[in-house]
Amino acid sequence: MSSAELASGGRQNVFGYVMRLIARIPFLVIGGRLYGAEELGRFAYATITVEFAAALALVGLKRGLALALARGRQPETHVLADAMLLVLGVGTLIGGALFLFPTLLFPTGLRFEGERFLALLVLLIAVLDLLLSGLAFHKRIDVQVMSRSLVEPWVLSLAAIGLWFTPLKPAGLLAAYVLALVAASAVASAPAFRQFGIPRGWRPSLTRIRTMARENLPVAGADVIDWTSRRIDLFILGRFAPAEAVGIYYVAQQVASLAGRLRTSFDPILMPLLSRALAAGRHAEAAGHLAQVGFWVITIQLCVVIMIGVAARGTMGLFGPEFAFGGIVLLLLLLAELAASQASIAESALIYTRRHLNLLISMAGLAVEAGVAIALVPAWGGAGAAAGLLAAMLVMAIAKQVLLVRTLGVAVPMWRVSTLVCAAPALLYGWATLRLLPEAAHMFAAGIGVPLVFFVLMWRFAFTEADKMLVRKTREEGA
Repeated sequence: MSSAELASGGRQNVFGYVMRLIARIPFLVIGGRLYGAEELGRFAYATITVEFAAALALVGLKRGLALALARGRQPETHVLADAMLLVLGVGTLIGGALFLFPTLLFPTGLRFEGERFLALLVLLIAVLDLLLSGLAFHKRIDVQVMSRSLVEPWVLSLAAIGLWFTPLKPAGLLAAYVLALVAASAVASAPAFRQFGIPRGWRPSLTRIRTMARENLPVAGADVIDWTSRRIDLFILGRFAPAEAVGIYYVAQQVASLAGRLRTSFDPILMPLLSRALAAGRHAEAAGHLAQVGFWVITIQLCVVIMIGVAARGTMGLFGPEFAFGGIVLLLLLLAELAASQASIAESALIYTRRHLNLLISMAGLAVEAGVAIALVPAWGGAGAAAGLLAAMLVMAIAKQVLLVRTLGVAVPMWRVSTLVCAAPALLYGWATLRLLPEAAHMFAAGIGVPLVFFVLMWRFAFTEADKMLVRKTREEGA
């Protein structure tokens, strides 16, 4: 049953990933073409800071909530109420600090006083992620797909276009971001209320809140370090390069992270199944879940890396002529996301079984990234920042995979030789289109041909029946 659940949830998340991919690209084009690289860089720095603050406010509960609910120590509504109180308390402190010191959001200063209210989004983002995590525990993945993969990116893109024609144009990107998050929260709130209802009989308890915070601190540390490892490159670049360079890097980062979002989109269905298996001591079952999801994610991501990577310069040029110089940055970031997949999936189990060692590995990876980026950014610019991220992801991927296998005592094969064998013809096809066709024709041919060649070969020679469940319904589901 769990394999079918994993496949069913995976299908919904792959659908959500494709929808987010389709919707996010227009926003980047709008931001680059209408607002320009400098304005996009300013938007990037502010929103990344807010999202980092929200990650801190969650105190690890984005993933830790599933384990708290699985333990069954108290009614689910009470667990969620405790988590909500903890998140609101921490979020208020962090958001308040950003409100009082807005230069943390806008290093060059406020353009108008209202920009400091962007700090209030810390609470909105943290609560939204908490509600989606609670719904995911009950396999309501559809809410996350609707909220985060459909409503949020499309509202962001459409609002950015509409606001460009209004007096709010100077703050158009930020205002669109606010509207998108409000819309996503509205979509998620009603299903969450229906699922959990009012926490009747619940009373706040400082002891319970402290216990929840203490239990989730290692998870929170891993989450924050993972999040920081994907943003510190941009922060370092911002200290050594102008806003235009930050804007170009941000676009490359966003395009590359579309591949990474596929990996995180499996968390809502993987984490509940994984937490139950580990809580019951079923390590072989947990390893099976990790290997299956790891294979799915790496297979799809590898295809995306080849498809976008062979057309990296042309892809970046879609956002404006000045963005085309970011082609090498995009390629390095795509490879970093591929390496990050294995580390992140391994971490899904390590945060429950080897929290402190996992945290130490993440800290070591962050140190590697910072060191490489600081050394290379002054000379290489964005390429140096991307190289730092790639180095860190490789270190963490190898170390966490080794620790995972030793912890579970079972092999967790996420990579298969058949995947690389099937990828080779797709890569050769993409390279041939690059050499033989004009840029526009090459991008079209690679965008269609690379996934077609790759997945036809994978379906014929590499996919097992369990793998094929991701893209087709089982008989039981179809009945």
